[in-house]
Amino acid sequence: MVQVGQAGPGDNPPPRPRRVATLSVHTSPLDSPGTGDAGGMNVYIVEVSRRLAEAGVEVEIFTRATAGGVPPVVEMAPGVRVRQVISGPLEPLPKEDLPAQLCAFTAGVLRAEAARAPGYYDLIHSHYWLSGQVGWLAKERWGVPLVHTAHTLAKVKNARLAAGDRPEPAPRIIGEEQVVTEADHLVANTRTEAGELIDWYGAEADRVSVVEPGVDLDRFRPGPPGREQATRAAARRRFGLPVRGHLVAFAGRIQPLKAPDVLLRAVAALRRRDPGAVADLTVVVAGGPSGTGLDQPGALIDLARSLGVEDLVRFMPPLGHTDLPALFRAADLVAVPSYNESFGLVALEAQACGTPVLAASVGGLVTAVRDGHSGMLVDGHHPDDWGRAIGDLLAAPALRDRLGRGAVEHARQFSWTRTAAGLLDVYGEAVRAYRAATAAGMSRDADALSASVG
Repeated sequence: MVQVGQAGPGDNPPPRPRRVATLSVHTSPLDSPGTGDAGGMNVYIVEVSRRLAEAGVEVEIFTRATAGGVPPVVEMAPGVRVRQVISGPLEPLPKEDLPAQLCAFTAGVLRAEAARAPGYYDLIHSHYWLSGQVGWLAKERWGVPLVHTAHTLAKVKNARLAAGDRPEPAPRIIGEEQVVTEADHLVANTRTEAGELIDWYGAEADRVSVVEPGVDLDRFRPGPPGREQATRAAARRRFGLPVRGHLVAFAGRIQPLKAPDVLLRAVAALRRRDPGAVADLTVVVAGGPSGTGLDQPGALIDLARSLGVEDLVRFMPPLGHTDLPALFRAADLVAVPSYNESFGLVALEAQACGTPVLAASVGGLVTAVRDGHSGMLVDGHHPDDWGRAIGDLLAAPALRDRLGRGAVEHARQFSWTRTAAGLLDVYGEAVRAYRAATAAGMSRDADALSASVG
């Protein structure tokens, strides 16, 4: 396992691919994050693809077409094309139904390559296990290496399952194990995830690299120095929120895994313990139902009512990247109580805006949030513990200010340009190793043929 960084001046740089085929079967980079299956992975693919294109690498993204009348190919950015492959009905499908469409999707991917000159793509990068299954077949057909990023892992999710959530099915676990075995290289978002790939899936350590995601530091940024209060007030007016008082925000898909219910239960616990602590509190929940949350799309609203905190909670639809930074700047605190995150981009984006984050001490959040410096980590998901942590932070403005400054400093260590540079290192090593292995195999075949003839 290696931490990928940029090559030094004395290093022999690996070959750089000209074109990369990126596979994203179950969610399109053209979809807005925050609802359905669109989330951090969408942001990751969009931002990385743009930076790779800026570095001179063409990217073609294959995703499943989910609506009629859409162009088969969309130029998302200069050097980045999104190819929408017809596979199954032209409508969104639950992820559980997509394995039945993998043959059709794979056929569409192979046909697109067959229309090109041989050797058009130099490398495949698949995202999520469904895409990895397609990439496994395509790499054999094209004779190129497969780099895979899991984003989430079924065994890890099942070990940390939220109450009432459905476990990931056995076919997904089997599919992930196959992709881990067949991929030429695996990219993990954090050292924690790399360890999970090795320990839980038997990945070979020398085929796993850590490349941390980034944040758009031009879009997610704090207000002007010395004008923090004015910036916060303006952001709150933008959403019609109270200018005075405290504001805690949650932004993400509404599903048990993301645990927005933990935030509501925590606020209810805080109110029971200290009613005055929530007298001027507003809780914003921005997002749409997803995953098992689709079973009861109004469950969170019903929960707020049953807990007696509906007067404190404002529900918003998913916010695009023009509005999301404003919400983060409006908040005193952003809560990320997920049961698991491979990284937790929301936490990093909020910190980049100068807002401290209160996050669960799980998965990639341990990397995304620097405990005690850019935010605070909470062990477990008990409402009393979360309520106490929220109350303590809201009652300590000097601490929040210090954490806010640390949040900006911490977030500046991450950028999508840095992520793309790390991926280019991985791509180059994958291409070099694949070519070397292919050459060695051809040499062995030639020797065997010569021996048989002799």
